[in-house]
Amino acid sequence: MTLQGVYAPVPTPFDADGELDLDGWRGNLDRWMTTGLDGLVVLGSNGEAPYVDDDEADRLIAVARERIPSGRLLISGTGRQSTRSTIAASKRAAAAGADAVLVRTPSLFKSQFTGTTFIQHFSAVADASPVPVILYNFSALTGVTLPVEAAAALSIHDNIVGIKESGPDMSYVGDLVGLAPEGFSVLVGSAPTFLTSLLLGADGGILALAAVAPEACLQLRALVREGQLDEARELQRHIVPLAKLVGSIYGIAGLKAALEVRGFVGGAPRLPLEPVGAEARERLEAQLSLLSAATPVTA
Repeated sequence: MTLQGVYAPVPTPFDADGELDLDGWRGNLDRWMTTGLDGLVVLGSNGEAPYVDDDEADRLIAVARERIPSGRLLISGTGRQSTRSTIAASKRAAAAGADAVLVRTPSLFKSQFTGTTFIQHFSAVADASPVPVILYNFSALTGVTLPVEAAAALSIHDNIVGIKESGPDMSYVGDLVGLAPEGFSVLVGSAPTFLTSLLLGADGGILALAAVAPEACLQLRALVREGQLDEARELQRHIVPLAKLVGSIYGIAGLKAALEVRGFVGGAPRLPLEPVGAEARERLEAQLSLLSAATPVTA
């Protein structure tokens, strides 16, 4: 499996009672499939995975498999705190129809973790997983960092096909691109650094922004591939404000509100997360309008 392009880590919709909104989920999936996205990530950080029960996760993946054609990748987040539970989650995701699993670093007892700890953990998961494994490093969320040397060592495993690196450290991205063997994909999770990452050799991105503005993310990558760097820089300038709003500023609640502005089913996040207020919605609407004016909207 080769991972190239733009993928959206999509939110999980809940109804007013906090239960899964599977009708809304189906509608959202169908709309995302009208775009040029290369695939979707379900049950990632933006999917509120830690707040979703195992049986709910199985249903979300199964419904997504029904709506996502074979030409697009369905990637499921399966990271857990123990190796044992991560393996179990990965097997369930594969059985439900996932093409690959995205496995974030465990983070409890982080003071005891070493590079060897991570290598043993991810190797055991990859050995047992029926589908390919994508490493997931998100230090701002987990408080731990997968050492680049450990990531490079894991990159030679036959069932580990890539990494999602969600931090702002461009030297980490550059080192991974240089150290990993051919066929191992480096994907980034930060839209504000997407252009720089692509110029360093990243293969694409798993970007929250791609859930609400897939056209802009796809166009940026196309401009870089075509060597139109002045145009790419201008588009990146338009991307950053909205990317920050649905990322570091308002997070999942902001992403869901932005989806509602676009006509998707967003809904509130699960408690203890809270929805954004009116002022945040106004900021999101304004930035969506500005970005839409810079890129054609097809979804």
